Amino acid sequence: MSLTFDMDPAVGPELRDEVLALWADVSNAGGSVGFVPPVTPEDIRPALLNHLTGMARGTTRLLVGRDAAGKVAATAFFTHNSHPLMTHWVWLYTVMVHPRHQGRGYGRELMAAVEHTARTAEGFGHVEAIRLTCRGGMGLEAFYARAGYKEVGRVPGAIRVAPGDDRDDVVMLLPLG
Repeated sequence: MSLTFDMDPAVGPELRDEVLALWADVSNAGGSVGFVPPVTPEDIRPALLNHLTGMARGTTRLLVGRDAAGKVAATAFFTHNSHPLMTHWVWLYTVMVHPRHQGRGYGRELMAAVEHTARTAEGFGHVEAIRLTCRGGMGLEAFYARAGYKEVGRVPGAIRVAPGDDRDDVVMLLPLG
């Protein structure tokens, strides 16, 4: 079973609530997507509203992966650079696969769809690279490396998960050549 991807879907209340639920479920399962458990969808709502505001401005784009039942199973948000010297690459944020789908290859599918989208989607222009950051100590560097990303920077202890639990902020880059 594989995911079906949709770029720039219309975000109404149903999709918004599905993304909020996904984000809360990923966070509560220990995923490193900006929150530490326990969280509720209401805790996450301001962060999603920031993404949605960027979408309304045309600076952020959403890629949604749906499972066979049509439910949101994965997401990734692309953010275009506004700095005129950096418009040739995009940021990738809030890369998530629902915990119930872990181990099915959906993460690989999502990352392949991210790369394909950056290379081919209308409105991206000529994107030469995708850049993301991830929380060290989670094994994410290896996951992204298998998708072709290279570690290009690391800030030790930049992410404080809890008192006495600081993690590295790892910068990864996928050149699209």
